[in-house]
Amino acid sequence: MYKALIVVLVLLLLGLQYRLWVGENSLAHISRLEKEITQQQIENNRLNDRNQVLAAEVKALKSGLDAVEERARGDLGMIKENETFFMVIERSEEK
Repeated sequence: MYKALIVVLVLLLLGLQYRLWVGENSLAHISRLEKEITQQQIENNRLNDRNQVLAAEVKALKSGLDAVEERARGDLGMIKENETFFMVIERSEEK
């Protein structure tokens, strides 16, 4: 009688240990999920910073002509009237 009870308890213990170490919601699974959460938080922070930069740029473009002028000069290569444009091209060293 006691031997059967001990066998049942040992099997129950082994089954619970299996779920703890290997099965779904095991310690390894939880650890992997925590790592994924940390990586996603880092990515979210990076994207949030990028969004703040873009929002500041949009605000600057809407509020005044200075940002529009800077954008036109940098992206489109535009110059003002009576301005002289100089392009400096550096030589590349070829071997």
